[in-house]
Amino acid sequence: MSSDSYRERLYDVFADPDRETDEKIARALEIGSEFLGLPIGFFTRIDDGILEIVQSTGEHPLLQPGEQCPIEEAYCQQTVKLDEPFATHDAAASSISERAVEMLGLGTYIGAQIVVNDELYGTVCFADEDERDDPFSEAEEVFQELLAKLVSSELERGTYEREIERRNEQLKREKQRFEGIAEASFDILFRLDLDAEFTYVSSAAERILGNDPEEVIGQPLTQLMTDEAAEKAVAGYSRILDGEEVARMELDFLDQSGEVVVLEVNATPVTEDGEIVGVQGVGRDITARKERQRELRVKNRAIEEAQVGISIADLREPDNPLVYVNNGFERLTGYDAVEATGRNCRFLQGEATDPEKVSRLRSAIDAGEPVSVEIVNYRKDGTPFWNRARLAPVENDAGTVTHYLGFQDDITERKRTSELIQLLNRVLRHNLRNDLNAILGWNGERRAGSISEKRPEDRVDDIARELVELSERARELEQYARGDRTPQRLAPDPLVSAVVTGQRNADPAATIEQTVRTERDICAGPELRRAVRELVENAVKHADSPAPQVAIDVADAGEWIELTVVDDGPGIDEMEAAVISSGNETALQHGSGLGLWLVNWIVTRYGGSFRIHTGDEGTTATIRLPAIDDTESVASVARRPTVLFR
Repeated sequence: MSSDSYRERLYDVFADPDRETDEKIARALEIGSEFLGLPIGFFTRIDDGILEIVQSTGEHPLLQPGEQCPIEEAYCQQTVKLDEPFATHDAAASSISERAVEMLGLGTYIGAQIVVNDELYGTVCFADEDERDDPFSEAEEVFQELLAKLVSSELERGTYEREIERRNEQLKREKQRFEGIAEASFDILFRLDLDAEFTYVSSAAERILGNDPEEVIGQPLTQLMTDEAAEKAVAGYSRILDGEEVARMELDFLDQSGEVVVLEVNATPVTEDGEIVGVQGVGRDITARKERQRELRVKNRAIEEAQVGISIADLREPDNPLVYVNNGFERLTGYDAVEATGRNCRFLQGEATDPEKVSRLRSAIDAGEPVSVEIVNYRKDGTPFWNRARLAPVENDAGTVTHYLGFQDDITERKRTSELIQLLNRVLRHNLRNDLNAILGWNGERRAGSISEKRPEDRVDDIARELVELSERARELEQYARGDRTPQRLAPDPLVSAVVTGQRNADPAATIEQTVRTERDICAGPELRRAVRELVENAVKHADSPAPQVAIDVADAGEWIELTVVDDGPGIDEMEAAVISSGNETALQHGSGLGLWLVNWIVTRYGGSFRIHTGDEGTTATIRLPAIDDTESVASVARRPTVLFR
């Protein structure tokens, strides 16, 4: 509460005609003790060099009503010598006598004279047994002086009622002094009558609003503010007339240029003889503060709604926990703020996270340097994604790094496309080199006259057809990569039936069984049909038997739908299966074909997974994609692309 508010409370106490003098002084001691933060308050009477405690607050045994001592042994010995308050925050180092300090043991003291009819009556004082860290402020000394003046005035009124005119003159002087203090205030002090018109406005109105205070007197309160603020002010004014107080009401006033100035208003009723006769209050200019708050809200909203993930980690805490994450972080990772904060961000790491990149992040943080890495992280549902993590140190005023600001971008799509291009280059180079070497070898056989069972030209035809097929697969895979990603609701039964019908027409000797054991749909793009067709064609193509056996099964798997294609062939090459299932090629392991990579691309594009298992009785290819039931929307179920290669 401001000093102005405490002063207003003092005025209210002494202006109340229904209170007795003793009650007013007791209440004034309570208000003064609260404002000054000093637990001991006392009011004294001095007669013939003897000081007597008349009223007091606090529990000091020697400062209770009735206690007496010579003025020379009292802390007030200096107070009675001055016309202004005497204050010390370290009594032992002040001019107070050692005898008084030794006897009372007070470390902090402020007091002022009580003067009645120009005669010393006594003192009003506040104290604490402990010293204060800082000296008393001017505002505190002015408050003490005001309290003493009000007590003095009250005693004059009660003791000398025949001198009403003189008392009124003194109160007038006190009012003038108050208004003099008000004129020096940075805030606008004001009074209103019962018609809500100004009867007094301090000079701060000219500095803040550009209005001459004299010209404002007589104007309605609402004339100086916006229409919306006027309605709010009228409602608040009505509450004050009902005896309430208004605190921290924000009102938009208009200055002379028409610009909005925001004032924070505190106001109380003014009473005479128990009747409310007006309103008094103070208005503080908070325009700059409101603008800073508005700018901060805009910045906070921008951070919260940013599409990238933003996080802040506290290096001062053990294990450097996250202390803030924005909405973008929540969308990116699937973890809400409650789940993410308080933990080290390593909870995003998993099996495919590169330890070298983790080490690079750790080294940069230890060195207090910025760093940027592209790293595989994991969402809450276990889905891996490529994260471009950029970290920047945040220093305090002393230049010490206390926090790290992190930005997280989902770059999975870009990495998928980049790695797909690398895959196409590797496979095409690998197969083209092998096939050309074969052609050269066969041509050498022809020249040497050691022709094998098959003519070279027939072998060249086979290789040419394989290269054309490989080229078509590469073109098809590139088309899917460049096409739009369109998750939708796909019914399993018609999807599988269309693939089976097409394959039966192409190869009538094949036996293809289909089983759909789910009522839910699959959330994926229309290209899923192409992926299923590739698996069925691959199963039939690589069968040893002239009558291949293929089984397609679709079933529920929690939040997923699992579609499996099982054949009775010799099984896919073990190395090829390992490459496809792990999504990882090495210098010694290469996938020679693109058909299964096409399946992997399509499935992982919609947040699913693809694996191949080869056994003694054939090959099982399994696709797992998000399930969607009738009550769910595609947007609520669709998942982001996951990593293609790890």
